Amino acid sequence: MLQLSATLLNKPVMSLRTGAQIATVYAPIINPDNLKVEGFYCRDRFSTKTLVLVYQDIRELLNKGYVVNDHDSLSEPDDLIRLKDVISLNFNLIGKQVVTINKSKVGKVNDYAVEVETMFIQKLYVTQSILKSFSGGNLSVDRNQVREITDTKVVINDLAAGNPVTAPATII
Repeated sequence: MLQLSATLLNKPVMSLRTGAQIATVYAPIINPDNLKVEGFYCRDRFSTKTLVLVYQDIRELLNKGYVVNDHDSLSEPDDLIRLKDVISLNFNLIGKQVVTINKSKVGKVNDYAVEVETMFIQKLYVTQSILKSFSGGNLSVDRNQVREITDTKVVINDLAAGNPVTAPATII
């Protein structure tokens, strides 16, 4: 199931062991190499420190929040050796410029959709400039169309101008 990025944030982290809230998720940790949400930054309820909830430690993702075994599921950012490089990038997808391979500006990423089972980002939602938005509106970019991600931009395949998008025929 796909969920927008905003629905993943500002949610409580609940402990199965105590049945109480132990933290609050406030930001994702995104790996720009494969567009995967590796985990989340959390504000600890008891010490107000910033801790990390790794994706693998989430038992269940509910509408009301994240369910983990207990407080030990949250880690200090410095303790996560495998994620050290990704955490040091401090990568944020929202606000990145989107351009085509031919360097044509498309717009900026204003949201993305995550497949909650795998935590891979499946869609990027791009806000186009005012002139383009009158003719075409907002743009949805599938992860297959992304060719490169840098510190400042997302490079996608060229947009097919004049090629109508058709839905497959239904079988009755």
